[in-house]
Amino acid sequence: MTLTEISAGEIRVPLTVPFKTAVRTVDHMHSLILTVKTDDGRTGWGEAPATAVITGDLIDSMRAGLAVLAPRLIGRDLGDFNACLNDVESGLAHHSSLKAALEMALFDLRAQAFGVPLYQLLGGGKPQLKTDVTISVNDIDSMVADSRRAVAAGFDALKIKTGGRDWRIDVDAVRAIHAAVGPNVALRVDANQGWSPKAAVAALGAIAAAGIDVEFVEQPVKADDLAGLKFVTDHVAAPVLADEAVFSVKDALAVLSSGSADILNIKLMKTGGLLQAIEIARLARRHHRPCMIGCMLEGVISVTAAAHFAAAYADVVTLVDLDGPALCRERRVRGGLVMEGPWITLPQSPGLGIEAVDGMEKAQSFR
Repeated sequence: MTLTEISAGEIRVPLTVPFKTAVRTVDHMHSLILTVKTDDGRTGWGEAPATAVITGDLIDSMRAGLAVLAPRLIGRDLGDFNACLNDVESGLAHHSSLKAALEMALFDLRAQAFGVPLYQLLGGGKPQLKTDVTISVNDIDSMVADSRRAVAAGFDALKIKTGGRDWRIDVDAVRAIHAAVGPNVALRVDANQGWSPKAAVAALGAIAAAGIDVEFVEQPVKADDLAGLKFVTDHVAAPVLADEAVFSVKDALAVLSSGSADILNIKLMKTGGLLQAIEIARLARRHHRPCMIGCMLEGVISVTAAAHFAAAYADVVTLVDLDGPALCRERRVRGGLVMEGPWITLPQSPGLGIEAVDGMEKAQSFR
């Protein structure tokens, strides 16, 4: 099976409501969609969102990076799979989202060649997951209303965005949401690097004093402040999850060996694809630490790939935050995962199960 053509297009999908965190506000999802074709007529699919404030990736920079990586892959035999993956990883520094999209397309093709869904190629598991849903940082009344709508839609785990403002307002928001949705809805607090270590400890202490047990707090401090992350972990009762602090296996090892966090958030757009995501999951397993599978503001293709990975590593990936497609006003992708409220069901067709993408723009091809 020889790789014959790599193409890219863009999609912009409006969101149901603006997505607001401590670091950005957006009203649409903007992704680069990749296809990798072979001489026997197969197509592998990949997706990479532009998330400049986290990964540094822009649509134009990913297109430029693709012009570097595509010639390394064209003409390659997919049977030499490790060499293909190495071409992606070694051909360009950084560009983790672009690499993730290319890698998932190659894994898609490999699973198609074996005639199995990707999660079976990766080790098996159950093809159904349950995700939380994001509640964007906003005025408190809006956050409460969004939380009530989410619970009415069947979600029983809410990831509440905080940070970037006085931590006391964040505490009031969590208290108001808890009062509105009741004790049977899990609350996950995500500060997106928006607190100082001392503010994080104060905020979480105040939440606990109000009788609210949050399931975890995600990346309360700056990504490069490992000492601050450990300070929070050592001084709060809630489990601490490292997100932006963990892009690579090296980052994961630093967090785990120092005891700086209790949980790791794996995102394909940070790790540069499935291969390093798998290594981080195995490392966490050896350290007896759980992981969460997360996503940026991503669409059906990349979230489908992440869900396949999570299904295969469900023993260590025990938390799921794959709500990207649920936040979109419309669906452009035919095939892939099915979302019904919080439930994600994976297709049983070979590979990722992607059939087509409607409304792609700005085509670019390499042969």
